Amino acid sequence: MIDVLVVDDDFRLVNIHRGFVERTPGFQAVASARTGEETLAALDEHRPDLVLLDLYLPDVFGLDLVRRMRAEGHETDVMVISAARESEAVRAAVRLGVVSYLLKPFSFNDFQERLEQYANTRAGLALAVHDQADIDRAFERTGSATLMPKGFSSETAQLVESTLRDAEGSLSAAECAERIGVSRVSARRYLEQLTERGRAEVALKYAGRGRPERRYRWR
Repeated sequence: MIDVLVVDDDFRLVNIHRGFVERTPGFQAVASARTGEETLAALDEHRPDLVLLDLYLPDVFGLDLVRRMRAEGHETDVMVISAARESEAVRAAVRLGVVSYLLKPFSFNDFQERLEQYANTRAGLALAVHDQADIDRAFERTGSATLMPKGFSSETAQLVESTLRDAEGSLSAAECAERIGVSRVSARRYLEQLTERGRAEVALKYAGRGRPERRYRWR
């Protein structure tokens, strides 16, 4: 069983997210917190495996809390659940080793999918590692975005993924590129990679003569 600490300043969302956790097989919510100080106290008391962390807490920004957690020796995994859409926040979360980043609002299915991905990651990394083949099998089991094809950045991949998931409707490569500050060619490479992995779908938009525009949508 994977023990989860739910952190959000809105008590209604705390109750909703705790309910989501309890509905997901293999997970249990062992505690909740509404501030950074309450979070640190709950970490000391319950030693959870995973923290579901809102970024907008009344006494501290969530990513600063992650830094404090690490400084105090808490190695608990962190999954961000927030309305923060700024690319700087996503980049910082990646650098801090956050295991996933889920934008509010979201459905139970989206939430459950992230928890299941996390559970698979834990299972994959629990394997005995004797050689490179064992490591490769672990990443294959997790489906981790950190194992990117040569020439791809996991940080950029997460930015593209978050941008596409947050979009209302579909995005072209040019629109995605403008939102995250990369070239159109680069954005298209990552969008196509998401499509190949089954995380996105692509449709052609025809506008008169010439080559149709490829538009991507999160699945």
